[in-house]
Amino acid sequence: MLRATAAAGIGAATVVALPGGTARARTKSRVAVLGGGVAGLTAAHELAERGFEVTVYERRALGGKARSMPVPGTGTGGRPDLPGEHGFRFFPGFYQHIPDTMRRIPFGENMNGVWDNLIGVPDARFARADADDIRAPLGFGRVNAATPEGMRESLAAVIATTLKMPPAEGIFFANRLLVFNTSCDARRFGQWEHTSWSDFVGARARSHEFRALVSRTLTSLLVAAKDELASVRTIGSMGEQFLGNPMQIGNDGDLDRVLNGPTNVAWIDPWAARLRELGVRFELGAEVRGLEVRDRRITGARIVNGSGLSETVTADHFVVALPAERARDLWNADILSAWPQLTAMSRLVTDWMSGIQFYLRRRPGLGGGHSAYIDSPWSLTSIAQDTLWARKLPEYGDGTVLECLSVDISDWNTPGILFGKTAKECTHEEIAKETWAQILAHLNDRDEILRDADLHSWFLDPGISWNADRGENANADPLLINTAGSWDLRPEAHGGVENLYLAGDYVRTNIDLATMEGANEAARTAVNALLEVTGSDAPRCRTYTLWRAPELEPLRLADADAYAAGRPNAFDIQF
Repeated sequence: MLRATAAAGIGAATVVALPGGTARARTKSRVAVLGGGVAGLTAAHELAERGFEVTVYERRALGGKARSMPVPGTGTGGRPDLPGEHGFRFFPGFYQHIPDTMRRIPFGENMNGVWDNLIGVPDARFARADADDIRAPLGFGRVNAATPEGMRESLAAVIATTLKMPPAEGIFFANRLLVFNTSCDARRFGQWEHTSWSDFVGARARSHEFRALVSRTLTSLLVAAKDELASVRTIGSMGEQFLGNPMQIGNDGDLDRVLNGPTNVAWIDPWAARLRELGVRFELGAEVRGLEVRDRRITGARIVNGSGLSETVTADHFVVALPAERARDLWNADILSAWPQLTAMSRLVTDWMSGIQFYLRRRPGLGGGHSAYIDSPWSLTSIAQDTLWARKLPEYGDGTVLECLSVDISDWNTPGILFGKTAKECTHEEIAKETWAQILAHLNDRDEILRDADLHSWFLDPGISWNADRGENANADPLLINTAGSWDLRPEAHGGVENLYLAGDYVRTNIDLATMEGANEAARTAVNALLEVTGSDAPRCRTYTLWRAPELEPLRLADADAYAAGRPNAFDIQF
């Protein structure tokens, strides 16, 4: 883990990549990968390329929260079912690990495999209720980072113009970004890791527009985080990539990218096929119930298969690639005694962020990128998918669907505008009606962009289940939430249990966020640890660092002295 890396080189690799794409080590070691989401598939991919014998155990479906799924019974006339999903996803240009994996997954005639299925979107829409919407281009032109003053003035102008904020608040926000970008690693971990983003930007003392756009929306739209909980270190690092790197130096591609089709079609299914070619075995319907330990080694994993029968799986090495809330249920007294750091995982926080798709009979013309509904109680964001997909939606379902508005619900704990209930307290039908109403309140406040008659049908994430007796929903796929100070609660990929490795977005990673990229990076770190333990001479998995403006490195070095002396950052002044 790159905890204290100085201003890293652009897209720098910490270890050597696999030469020629695939290199097999001579080994007969058997590895059980527990979990088939992005982390598990990544671990299996890296291990199989190095000659390990890999079996993946997954209780539901490959891909985890990243997967898409058919909407049962919607296909007619020989057409496939409409595509549904846990929620839309996007692939920022500063992602490096996921794209590297995608290039190694063959897809038809694509020269770069699945990676060629990524396409950039041009802008983002910030929709307001009873106010003008904002269309912000992605890629703002050159920001002068040669001097602090130039960076502050350039960013302030871009922010104030693009987001239609008062110039004074644009300058204030640009200065807060400058404070973070010039902070040394010691300050980032010692001060900003323990400060919330909301407090850092002084949201309570700012205008409603500032709080809505800068504090709340940018965190939920860009990094799926909550401004009052997430640490400055995490959100600031993302700001460095989104706003501090407008020229996209070192990026893998466009700032905002999406797949050109349903996730399973464009990525997950080809990935599983490639892994099978490499010899990976998949055991679906297998739920991990416990780990058996002797002499600081895992001797077996207790599995309940799809028929309800129990068995104990043995292997030489075990990679736990389960979500945090499921992984920590496996830590028994023997494991915690050998690896005490895992005890802190009980304090990691999860919350809900799940999606609903609205299938439309008409294309409303919402633009080519993501939309954020600024004033929605449920913190809604969406993207219209048909215009971005290679295979168009009329080829699915009954042939009458022309567009899919895929919506993420980020706040399940605030009452809505129709029923006065939180999303957790609403039936599925109420969730659909409430979400639709909040979107219409934003889009139709000036002109009628979306009509009730446009709605063909909807599909809610199947991980959300309604319990009528309790009057509330359950969620099979909660999301790990970044909270201030949570770095200390997150484990390394390998610790006191010799043949146990952790691969999940809760593991300490350079990107430090619950994302597909974090899961992929963590899996690579776990595999590298396994290679060290086994003494393998196979090339280590390539890992990347986030970009930092090299022009500001002298200021970070000066800040290291200031922090050590107990002084604030030189630019941390009141405005």
